[in-house]
Amino acid sequence: MSDLLEQFLIEGRELAQQATEDLLALEHDPADEARLAGAFRAVHTLKGSVAVFGFQPMERTLHAAEDLLDAIRAGHLAVGREVINPLLDCIGTSEAWIEAIAHTGRLPDDAPACGRRLEEALQVPLGVDAASSPTRPAAPDPAWLPDLAMAEAPAIAKAQAAGRRVTALRYVPVPDCFFLGDDPMALIRSVPELIALRLRQREPWPEGMIDPFTCNLVIELLSTAEEEAVRQVFRFVSDQVDTTTLTTPSPVLPVPPEEPARGDPVGTTGRSLRVDTVRIDALLDLVGELIVAKNGLGHLIAQMGEAEPRLARALGESQAEIGALAEAMHRTVLGVRMTPLARTFRRLPRLVREAASGLGKAAALDIRGEAVEADKAIVDGLFDPLLHLLRNALDHGIEAPAARTEAGKPVTGRITLEARSEGGGVAVEVTDDGRGIDPARIRRAAKERRLMPEAAIDALDDAAAIQLIFQPGFSTASAVTALSGRGVGMDAVRTAVEGLGGKVSLASRPGAGSTVRLLLPQGASVTTVLLVRMGTEVFGVPMEAIAETARIPAAGILPLRQGEAFVLRDRTVPLVRLPALLDRPAGPRGDIAQVLVIGAGAERIGVEVDGFAGRTDVLLRPLAGLLSGMPGLLGTALLGDGQVLMVLDLPELIG
Repeated sequence: MSDLLEQFLIEGRELAQQATEDLLALEHDPADEARLAGAFRAVHTLKGSVAVFGFQPMERTLHAAEDLLDAIRAGHLAVGREVINPLLDCIGTSEAWIEAIAHTGRLPDDAPACGRRLEEALQVPLGVDAASSPTRPAAPDPAWLPDLAMAEAPAIAKAQAAGRRVTALRYVPVPDCFFLGDDPMALIRSVPELIALRLRQREPWPEGMIDPFTCNLVIELLSTAEEEAVRQVFRFVSDQVDTTTLTTPSPVLPVPPEEPARGDPVGTTGRSLRVDTVRIDALLDLVGELIVAKNGLGHLIAQMGEAEPRLARALGESQAEIGALAEAMHRTVLGVRMTPLARTFRRLPRLVREAASGLGKAAALDIRGEAVEADKAIVDGLFDPLLHLLRNALDHGIEAPAARTEAGKPVTGRITLEARSEGGGVAVEVTDDGRGIDPARIRRAAKERRLMPEAAIDALDDAAAIQLIFQPGFSTASAVTALSGRGVGMDAVRTAVEGLGGKVSLASRPGAGSTVRLLLPQGASVTTVLLVRMGTEVFGVPMEAIAETARIPAAGILPLRQGEAFVLRDRTVPLVRLPALLDRPAGPRGDIAQVLVIGAGAERIGVEVDGFAGRTDVLLRPLAGLLSGMPGLLGTALLGDGQVLMVLDLPELIG
């Protein structure tokens, strides 16, 4: 059961997220039948999965949500906030219950009471007094039932005459069910108290050859067993099953056959394979070891170059081929870990909606670039900082409706969450059109909290002053609310993002809004670096950051203000020494200075190093543990001789 539970947790989270997306879209466009069908399928499938494990409060709550959605599908209810709100509450609570099951293996102690409250709220739009009636409102009969009931009327009448309730079931196996391990005939043989069975084709049979490996069946049956007992047989294909109970005999009329809703899995089914991330990480480590071994081969080739030049040349060609294959393998394995940001982004609209409602504000969230991909760990780790930023934008940025009207802005505030690939990494920006950040208010709050000496705070320009919001414990909230005033602010965002190997920056204009920018690594990557020496130590610098290298005579290095400079092709270039950037003592300079020229165009600066040690391809890993968030470092890599290489971020060190 542990394997089944693990699968349930994965699929349960996906189904809850799918239901949330469909419900939010349905609120925006009540006529979207595809979204309505999608929400119903997600809730229906999740309910069937829950039934396997006997989490009854959750199952009953989802059943009530299914009844409400079914009434909307039948045209008995219109879509509005009074319908969407309890449905979203149900899905949100289900998500919390799924996480509780993941941690403890069971529902929280208050689940029965909480489930009853949710059931009552879900039954209110149906006109049912749940407090006085424990029975669930009767849902309209599914469209496929009348035809089946008419065809099997004698069997139904006999069972009902004997006082038995009849359960009807419709099972539409996916076309490639045999490859998924499903056996529809075996499932039928396992149905208890079967009294009628009808098989027919899902689609017209093709002329000529028939593919024996494609299932083209619609299976309908009747049983006198309880509905849940029948569903238990089909618990592993619950998303392909529909059931109902015939309680009293009633005349039925044939209706047109049911057409599959848009998006139903009646065509070809996409193939996917879930693999534990531990296995993928292990494979990525092996690729890293392969790259290290390839670099080690380079050291051996260099050593034998003079003694056996022909053999060294041949080995060099083989090394180049191995390197190309290793890099291709790395890209492929890394691609397996790459996940669209939609995985995190799509969880946010419902939470923004709830937060805005709680604050009495109107706000719309515009999401862009959700197809941009990053490593799974980065995508998952972004949720908490992004949620904090969005709540912060609602609480501190977006004004109340009256204030926005007075300022000549639309009543509904707009928050944009945008992602894009940038410089080998991922940039994520959260922008709002709210009141912006007042530097004077920031200075006052910083003085009240004694973050810095008052003279130092007054000396800051406006751009530097607003950066104080990243200081631990900083807050401008005057009272503690559900979102603010507890001293856990933007410093938590910065800590979380730096823990992912990223950086945070902020820009704001009073009255016009603010933008928080997160720059994150895309994941572990193969990078070509230039190896530079500082004394006995070796560091790496990405080749893409280097404009050129130069050898400058010591006599050509001249003092400039408090620093030094040299002339390169009639241009004066400032010069700094690498030990100074790393807060290390610098040794004596030789007759020739080895210089890296960083930057492009007019913005160039030279970095003097003690020497060059060649170039190599490395598997660059984002910083983790104690090194996470350390300024001036892009990541670490393992060299062919087993040494750990620190890869420097020279533009950040230079500032």
